[in-house]
Amino acid sequence: MRVSDTILGPDGLARCAWVGDDVEYRRYHDEEWGRPLHGDRALFEKMSLEGFQAGLSWITILRKRPRFREVFAGFEPQAVATFGDDDVERLMQDAGIIRNRAKILATIGNARLALAMAPGELDAFMWSFAPARHPRRASFAQVPATTPESDALSKALKKRGFRFVGSTTMYALMQSAGMVDDHVDGCHRATAVP
Repeated sequence: MRVSDTILGPDGLARCAWVGDDVEYRRYHDEEWGRPLHGDRALFEKMSLEGFQAGLSWITILRKRPRFREVFAGFEPQAVATFGDDDVERLMQDAGIIRNRAKILATIGNARLALAMAPGELDAFMWSFAPARHPRRASFAQVPATTPESDALSKALKKRGFRFVGSTTMYALMQSAGMVDDHVDGCHRATAVP
């Protein structure tokens, strides 16, 4: 393993190097990233935030997440699905989030699609694409941007009408929601049980 694939934190724990020295990234890495996440609302939020992240860094979204949660009604699909033109304009004026009209409209449209599914169906649907086996990566050079499973999830979501759910975005969701575990060898979370 290359030394650059992990970084030693101030607490003496080795972490995936992407954490750097950012306290919020360290907390996210240790407490969220790669841990199995279930629930329609939780996965709708993850899908929405990953969509907003497209083209940006995740730390930008992570730092804005509290405001996103506030203005998007806690990412409750039932609430977001009712958003109309006034809400879109309100969101476009909010500097606390990413003010991208296409992403805002996609989030509202995706909420309507999620709401049309039976309770628990979004969770079961998304998790049905999680690979049965996922190899531990020795280095980040081995971590793909997409996989056949993320390709399939993206294609299936798009077929249902969801937007901002490309394969790279869906692989990032799979990583963050624990559908795959890409903590590299040497990271203290690579051997931890979620």
